[in-house]
Order: sequence, then C-alpha cells, then structure tokens
Amino acid sequence: MSISMQLATPDSLGEIVEAVAVWQHTGGPVQLHPGDLGWHWRFGGRELAEAVRVWTRNGQILAVGMVDDGVIRMGIAPSVDEDAAFAARLLADLSDPGQGVLPDGAGAVEARFGAALRDLLRRSGWVPDEPWTPLSRELIEPVEDCALRVEVIGAHDVRDRIVDDRVAVQRAAFANSAFTVERWRAMAAAPPYRRARCLVGYDGDGVAVAAVTVWSAGDGRPGLLEPLGVHRDHRGHGYGRAITVAAAAALQEMGSSSATVCTPSSNVGGVATYVSAGFQKIPDVTDFRRTS
Repeated sequence: MSISMQLATPDSLGEIVEAVAVWQHTGGPVQLHPGDLGWHWRFGGRELAEAVRVWTRNGQILAVGMVDDGVIRMGIAPSVDEDAAFAARLLADLSDPGQGVLPDGAGAVEARFGAALRDLLRRSGWVPDEPWTPLSRELIEPVEDCALRVEVIGAHDVRDRIVDDRVAVQRAAFANSAFTVERWRAMAAAPPYRRARCLVGYDGDGVAVAAVTVWSAGDGRPGLLEPLGVHRDHRGHGYGRAITVAAAAALQEMGSSSATVCTPSSNVGGVATYVSAGFQKIPDVTDFRRTS
C-alpha cells in the first residue's frame, strides 16, 4: 500500500478540514482540530496551505500536520493509531529536512494521538518538550447562565462595531497580537467558520471586556475554544470564567459533545479559569523535541 506526503493546496483545504473533523471523538486527546486550521486561516488560504502537510495511503487522508512556529501540530486518523508502518513513514518525513517539514537540527512535533507514532518518537531519541494542560467540559447537561451580556458573530455578520470590538479585545488580551478586521474577515469567510462563532462579552457599561472563538467539528464531536482572552484593562472581575461558560453554551447549541481547550501548563491562571468554568483537567501532555 502506497503512503505519500503532499503539500496542501488552497483548493484541497476544505477536504482536509473535513478529514480532521471526522477524527475528533469524545474522550480522545485534544489533537489538531478544524478550529486550529480555521484560526490560522486568518492569514489567508494560501498561507495556510503552505503550512499544511498531508499524508495519504491509497488516496485516503490519514494524517495532517500544520507547521506553526517551529512545531508541527499533528492530527491522526483513529484507523492508524497503532499502525507501525504508517508511523515509520511519518517519522521518516518528520526527521528528514529534505522533506521540507521541519528544519535540520530543530523543531518539535505535537503528537497527542497516534500510539505507534508517539512510541516511535520516544524510541528514536525525541524528548519531551513544554508541558500542556488539556481541559474538557462535557455538554450533556444544560450550561448555566454566564451572567455576562454576549454578542455572537456569525460568518456573514455585517455589524462592523461588533467585529471591531472582537478585534480590539484580541489585541488587548495578547501581547504582540497582529489581529485585524481584515484578518477576521478572511477567517470568517473560510470553510471552518461555517461551524464556528465569535463571542464578545460586555460589562454593565457596554464595554467589550472578553472574547472567544468557538469551533464545532460537527454534531456529536468535541468543539474547540481557540482563542480566548480578556482585555488587559478588565482582568480580575471574573470575565474569563464568564466568557468560557458562554463558549461552552455556544458549542452545546451547535451540537458539540464537549468543549475542549489546551493551554501551556505554565499558564496557571488560565488553567484555573477553565476549571472554574466547569472544565476538567486531563493529564498534562508534552510535545516531542528533536535533540540533534
């Protein structure tokens, strides 16, 4: 059976997003999600395609990797979880700079699923990197009221003021953020956003204080929060918890089985916020870093 790796193309991204969506399953690890691809789409479809690698066997997509700041973030089909031959091909491509996936002597792999690949990475000298904390909230029971006024922005929203607020909160929540209205519109026009929403939270004075984007992978599958932030001038008032609860409610309304997120374990305050909003911590995971 023929295993091959290809670069994505702008025209192939829709098929790739759907493949990654199907791989999401309740109780599974927080691996590459359609929302990760959707959030990266703010830079444009061509830029995203240049960052994405696809592995197929006999024409079927079985693994997708997105190169993101020196890390390739992997999504792997459940059907090849323990497939040693497929894992060996993945490792060969990840390890060979000539394949154009990771540069020589550097780089890391985010592989939270794929038992065969994870085992092979360990045995091949890749070492644990920065720890991350995945969190999940099941969406079986009704989600409580978040006690915050929230505006929801769909793909075709024409309320420029709300979009401006979404962008402003993002830029005020994350240092060095380069988010713009134009990038929001590029993201909102892309296929993954058909199953996504942006939420903006407002305080009692009508000031935008928090925002989040939520991404569905389809009915009965885990949804993703990516990203979530509170305006730097309005922290310490519980807005982080409130917008997280609102995000869970939005995903429940969209048919998601659970709401998931993954944050650096060093982000102690962020982890505490998610826990306070009803999310359960899953054991920490690490990327795999090449030592030479």
